[in-house]
Amino acid sequence: MSDDRMKGDKLLCEIFKSSRKEEMYLYVDKRQGLKEVPEALLERFGKPVSTMTLILTADKPMARAKASDVIAAIREKGYYFQMPPAKEEYLMDLYRTPTEARY
Repeated sequence: MSDDRMKGDKLLCEIFKSSRKEEMYLYVDKRQGLKEVPEALLERFGKPVSTMTLILTADKPMARAKASDVIAAIREKGYYFQMPPAKEEYLMDLYRTPTEARY
């Protein structure tokens, strides 16, 4: 896919959060829903709770993923699975003073 096509690429995306684990999300094409998500993943994920629907474009800023990667994964596999951040990272930040922060 050319870069020009990716810039204009849009996807109506529905985002589900996990009922079992905080900060675990599934992004899917709103028109397809969860039918492409493997059963084993849904078992691990728990009951999907719809959190929002948005129009995703390749240049849309996102917190923990590149929008273009999310779109590509949904187009290829039918979903994008986002794991929670590694616990050690954000727990360490709780105890780190600003003068000791090393990024």
